[in-house]
Order: sequence, then structure tokens, then C-alpha cells
Amino acid sequence: MKLLKSLLKDKLAALSLFIMVVTVVVGIGAPFFAPHDPEEVNMDLRYAASSWEYLLGNDHLGRCILSRLIYGIRPSVLWVFVALAISIGIGAVPGFIAGYFRGKADAVLMRVCDMMLSFPGYVMTLAVVGILGVGLENILIAFVLMKWAWFARVIRTSVMQYAEAEYVKFAKASGVRDIQIIYKHLIPVTFADIVVIASSSFGSMILQVSGFSFLGLGIQAPAAEWGMMLNEAREVMFSRPELMLAPGLAIIVVVSAINFLSDALRAAVDPKLRTSHRKLQEKAAAVNAALQGKEVA
Repeated sequence: MKLLKSLLKDKLAALSLFIMVVTVVVGIGAPFFAPHDPEEVNMDLRYAASSWEYLLGNDHLGRCILSRLIYGIRPSVLWVFVALAISIGIGAVPGFIAGYFRGKADAVLMRVCDMMLSFPGYVMTLAVVGILGVGLENILIAFVLMKWAWFARVIRTSVMQYAEAEYVKFAKASGVRDIQIIYKHLIPVTFADIVVIASSSFGSMILQVSGFSFLGLGIQAPAAEWGMMLNEAREVMFSRPELMLAPGLAIIVVVSAINFLSDALRAAVDPKLRTSHRKLQEKAAAVNAALQGKEVA
């Protein structure tokens, strides 16, 4: 709750949070918000301009661009979030075990993570797609295989900072079981760090999914996805550039909102960043006051 209040004080963070909430709500309720069937072909409306019935116009098959944009939220944002959550869930288990117990468990688990992280991300994704075939689900599987080790290592570092706290040592001395210490004392304090880490990866994963779909390796037609919409409009990018505008702006706005929200979360969690951010705001307010004073004079 304190974290939410801190975010709402920052206008840019509040706007980014609002954009993400609206995006998620519209994506979940796509059948209710989309004015038309996103896969309905109507060649009579091929490359039709925007109208009251079709606010963003129609594509090369006469399909409603607005409806496809709304349905594109699901694979471009929601399913990416699901893959992100699975990656964090898998990575959290070895991360907490290695950070809390240390010793041999830490050495073995981190060597496994090092082995997984030794493969470049894009190369591993292309390898999985080459083995399993093209499709959004295979790219998401590649993301899970690629990201869990990175999350495990980062979560381990966060857990190690709190595992040496006095209250944790007191709980150990009192005979509290390790699983209870992790559940009651470590998970709550590391949750904010995990949220910040996840938010910083969310935007890059959306860009990667859109990039692979643009190359034809992601979701396949006739399903709607922002990267694939860009690919479909590529042939008429000079004669009808507005067809690339809607999905391109959607990607830019959502990824920018995630990045701004991630920065605000990092500043809210880290006291040093929060203090410096407050000082910058106070300094900016003082400069504005001085300028206003000069104008009045």
C-alpha cells in the first residue's frame, strides 16, 4: 500500500500505471471492447480509410484495425506477462534456496544458472523455435528457459542481503523452521525487489515478442498481434504509412509506460534514489519559483 501511494505521488508513474491498468483491462475484456471480429475478412473494405464504424480503418484484407489492435494486447502483453510470472516462479525457488542456505546448495544451483546464462538469449530463443517450430507458445517457452536462471541469480542476491538481518538470526535461534523463516520473513521483504526486477524485464520481453512476430517467427495469421500487424503493413509502408502507426504507437506507449513505472518502482524501493528524486523535485520547484518571481518583478 505504501508502494502504491509513493507511485501515485509521481505524476509520470501514476500515468504509466493508469496506461497499464487500462491496457490489461481492455486486453482481458477484448470481446466486449472490440467493435468487430478481428479475423473477419471484407475485401470490399480493403485499405479503407477511418470512419465512425472503423475508427482506425481497415487492413489489406478489410479487417478492422482497432479490433485487431485490442485483441493484440493478449499475445503482446498478457501472455508475455504469464511467461514472466512463470519465469519468476521457477527462478524464485533456487534463488531463495541458494541465498538462504548458501554452501553446497548455493554452489550447485549457481553453476546450473551460469550454464543456462552462458547461452545468448536470442540464440537460445531461435534454437527453441527451430526445434519446436514457429509460434507464440514456443517463443514463450524459450523465454521461460532463458529467464528463470537470471531471475534465480538476482533473487539470490536480494535474499542474501536480508538473510543476515538480526530478526532472521533471532528466528533461527528460536528454533523456527527454515521454510517458515523464508515464507514469513524473507518473501515479504524481497517482494518489492522482485517486482522491480520483473518490471524492468517486462518491456524488453514485449519488444522481443513483437520483433519475432515481425520476422514471422511468432504468432501466425490470422490471429492478431502487434508485431505481426507491423509485418503485414510493411508492404505498403510508403503508400499507407498509417497502417503501421497504430501497432507501432501501441508498442511504444506500453513499453515506455512499463519503463517509466519500473524507474518509479526502483526509486520507491531504494531510499537513496527516493531521496535524490525528492531533492531534484525540490530543486526544480525552487527554480520555477525563482523564475516566476523574476517575471512578476
